[in-house]
Parts: sequence; C-alpha cells; structure tokens
Amino acid sequence: MSHGSARKVILVLGGVRSGKSRYAQDLALRGRRVAVIATAEACDDDMRQRIARHRCERPANWTTFESPLALEETLLECDTRFDTVLVDCLTVWTSNIMQAEAGDEARVLARANRLAEALRRISASVILVSNEVGSGVHPETSLGIAFRDLLGFVNQRVAAASDEVVLLVAGCPLVIKQPAEALA
Repeated sequence: MSHGSARKVILVLGGVRSGKSRYAQDLALRGRRVAVIATAEACDDDMRQRIARHRCERPANWTTFESPLALEETLLECDTRFDTVLVDCLTVWTSNIMQAEAGDEARVLARANRLAEALRRISASVILVSNEVGSGVHPETSLGIAFRDLLGFVNQRVAAASDEVVLLVAGCPLVIKQPAEALA
C-alpha cells in the first residue's frame, strides 16, 4: 500500500472487539494519501462514542467520507484521489442497505455485487472491515437471522473480489486468502 506498491484489496474480518479495525488502520498507514469511508451514522450515544473513538485513532491527514448507503459510488470517487481507501465497515453498511431496501434480499445482494465489481475496477488499494457473524450465537429473531445470513453473503462476494482475506481472533491475524505469488 505504500507508494509504488501494487494495488491490493484486503478484507479484514473478525468478531466484536477482535482488533479488526486497528489491524486495518495499521495496514492503511502504509498509504501516502489515505481516505476512510465510514458507513456508521451517529444514531445513539454508543455509536457516537464509537465514531469519536475511531476518529481519534486515525491520523489527522486522512480524509474521511461518511457514506452510510452509497459505498460503491464513494469508493469509485476516491479512486484517483487516494492510493489507499479504508472502508469501516461492511457490517453497518449491510444493515443500512437492509433497512433502505426493506429487507429485500435480492436487492441487498445486487448492491453487494455492485460493490464487488467496484473493487475489481478500482486502481487504489482498498482495505475493508467486516464482522464475521457466522460463528456467533444463533439470532433469536427472524430479522437477526436475515441480517446474519445477508452479511455472510456480502462477505463472500467481497472476499471473492479481494486479493487477501484476514481473520482477526483475539487481536491475532490469521491469513485466510492470499495472492498466489505469496505462496511461492
């Protein structure tokens, strides 16, 4: 992600408080011109505190774009202006899209497909953060089940468009997918 390095798309997955955002930010530090696309909206005190904490943890010279719904478009707008784009996070974006699309699975997955296509087209390096919710507690509600399932499908589409996938467990990165040249 540093100047002169090859473009990469990296998906960083993990559970709650696994260290995924910090790990992703450390990767983004390698970039010279870094944009952050934040998908969360400050709708309650907890979210306001999380947003404030994340802002404080970022270098002051990074540019932040708030894009709760138009992630694909914002990503492509950042392409020529930045060499590294950090997206935090797909979990909240998926929730936002589910709400905007009234839970219509086909429409949510169409948005995920457009995001995956944007990731294949962009020339900047992109680091995306998302929760891995498939190993967690079984949701009690049908809405919770639908969200878990849709996020799993979104993560699969983004992982397929990614060069690398890293899973964070207790702050430790486990490489799930890496470029073939890294295996040689």
